[in-house]
Amino acid sequence: MKPALFSHLVPTTVQEALEMMGDHAAEARVLAGGQSLVPMMNFRLARPSVLVDLNRIPDLSYIDDRGDYLAVGAMTRERAIENSALVRDACPLVYDATLNIAHLPIRSRGTIGGSISNADPAAEYPATMLALDAVMIAKSGRGERSIPAAEFFEGVLSTTLNSDEILTEIRVPKAPADSGAAFVEICRRHGDFALAGVGAQVTMDGDSVAAVQLAACGVGPGPVRLTEAEAVLRDNSLTNEILSQAEQAASAQVDPDGDAHASAAYRRKLAGVMTKRAVQQAAGRAGGGV
Repeated sequence: MKPALFSHLVPTTVQEALEMMGDHAAEARVLAGGQSLVPMMNFRLARPSVLVDLNRIPDLSYIDDRGDYLAVGAMTRERAIENSALVRDACPLVYDATLNIAHLPIRSRGTIGGSISNADPAAEYPATMLALDAVMIAKSGRGERSIPAAEFFEGVLSTTLNSDEILTEIRVPKAPADSGAAFVEICRRHGDFALAGVGAQVTMDGDSVAAVQLAACGVGPGPVRLTEAEAVLRDNSLTNEILSQAEQAASAQVDPDGDAHASAAYRRKLAGVMTKRAVQQAAGRAGGGV
C-alpha cells in the first residue's frame, strides 16, 4: 500500500522546524528515522497531512559529555550510539539496550529521539530512559520544557509531548562508580520486538546492592519501572533467595496483555525471569558477580 497524500516540509534549523510545527500542529507529524512512522503511513494506520522532516538539521545529532550526564541529540542514529565509546563507558545501559534493537539497517537509520517519541511498549529505549531517570528536552514556539522520563510516557504510542513540540535532546545520567548494566530480552526471532525485556543498572557496595534501577518493556501499555523488585534488592546481597524474591516481585507488578505471540501469563513470567537475568549480569559487570 501507499500512504495518503501529505505535504513534505524539510527544515534546516530547529527554529524553522518549530515554526512549521506551530503552523501545522493539528495535522503534522515529525519524521525522524521513519522506521515506525513510514510503515504505519503505508498501511494507512497513520495519516498525517503534513510531515516535518528533521533529517536536514545537523544540530540535532550529537553525543556530548555534560559532566554528570550525557546529552544526546534526538536525531542521533542508533548506530552512532552503538559505536560510541563515550556511551559505552558513561551510560552502559544505553549501549547495551542499543545492541538489542532490531537489525543493522534499522539501527543505521533509526534515531534515539524517534524511538522514544514513538513510545512503542516493546521498544528498548523507553524502558532504558525510565530506568535511568533520563530527562527529555522538548521545544516549541512557546519555549523549552524538561520532562522526566517518569512523566514522559503515557501509554501505547503516547507521550506527554504537545502537538507543536519536538523532542530535541535526551539527557542521561552517567552510571555511578562500582556499577554495571545489562539489558536482556526474549524475542521470537533475532531482531523482533521483545516479548519481554528488562534493563538493569546495579551499583554495588562490596557484596551488597547500594542502588538498583530496573525497567521492563513488552509487559504493559508502556515501559514499566520495576519499583517493587528494586525495593527487594536494595541493601541486600544477591543471594538466590533475594533474586527469587525480586523475580516474583517483578512478575507481580506488571500487567501485560496477551496476543498472538504470547499470553499475558507467559509475558508476566518472562518479566520476572528477565529481571533476575538482568540483575545477575549487571551485578557481575559491577564486580559483584553472583
